[in-house]
Amino acid sequence: MMKEYESPHQIILYPYVTEKTMSQMEKENKLEFVVDLKSNKLQIARAIEELFEVRVESVNTRIDIHGKRATVKFSAEFSAEEIGMRIGVF
Repeated sequence: MMKEYESPHQIILYPYVTEKTMSQMEKENKLEFVVDLKSNKLQIARAIEELFEVRVESVNTRIDIHGKRATVKFSAEFSAEEIGMRIGVF
């Protein structure tokens, strides 16, 4: 059973920034976020699209000591760097 969310902010908790994620942002048009543990890839993609008014190409997730992390690849017409600047990654 899928968990229902009232707001995309309940799914997308905060951006996850490291040297590796900064490199992915520049080279692969990707950003990484810590997300709710019960969220699925479709919910994550929809939440990102709603929050940032972009189109998501793909979502990869994994669980580690920081929680559930989602690497989000944006469609070519949207810049991960520009989105990163809007949310204060730099």
